[in-house]
Amino acid sequence: MPESPNPFREYWRASRAPRYSLIFALPLFLSYEALAATVGSVHQVRNGADAIMRALVDSIAGQWGPLIFGATLIGGSLWLVMRDRRRSGTPIRGSVFVGMSVESVLLASIFGTAVSLVTTQLLGPLLAISAASQVASLGVGERLMLSLGAGLYEELLFRVVLVTGIALLARKVGGMGHRGANAIAVVVAALLFSAAHYIGVYGDPLELGSFTFRFIAGLFFSALYVLRGFGITAWTHALYDVFLLVL
Repeated sequence: MPESPNPFREYWRASRAPRYSLIFALPLFLSYEALAATVGSVHQVRNGADAIMRALVDSIAGQWGPLIFGATLIGGSLWLVMRDRRRSGTPIRGSVFVGMSVESVLLASIFGTAVSLVTTQLLGPLLAISAASQVASLGVGERLMLSLGAGLYEELLFRVVLVTGIALLARKVGGMGHRGANAIAVVVAALLFSAAHYIGVYGDPLELGSFTFRFIAGLFFSALYVLRGFGITAWTHALYDVFLLVL
């Protein structure tokens, strides 16, 4: 008698797959771009990771950079979704998106407390997470835009590109196993993620407490990406930033 499918295991697998993960992230992309074209255009504000990736494309493609960047992002996502859909041979189920939404809200809700507790345990009396971010001086719409952009583009750059790329190098060049390569990638990407918050016009003053807090946050997001994929990690990050900067 064939074994009945485990609903939790099926959800765990499906929610990581591109056909769900990328579609789940689509509202983040649309909302961020709409806000960037409206409220963000007043002060020419965009998410830092977004600006970095656009600048790299622009330096290569020149005036065609914005078009190439958008086409690559949208076209690549559509190709991955369709390829995954064909391989799976199963219809896309709305119940999976409901589960992903609940999971993202729960993770975002407990995230700040968990990272703060770990940071406090590490630094103790040296703890100082007091960097006054210039983002706080922006309007609600701009802060919402940056929060959504952080979830989308910071996860795309620091998790999809860096974690995946570093892990691949560690396996192919360093000869490491899958787990060891992932562990190295998680740590390195977390360090770069934290450091990026102190660069640029809206960068914060460098402080031990805030750097450690963001490094631990980077470890969490990188590990979450390895375990749960891009969509849930992007929404967890975006919702956490919304709770912190907007609400």
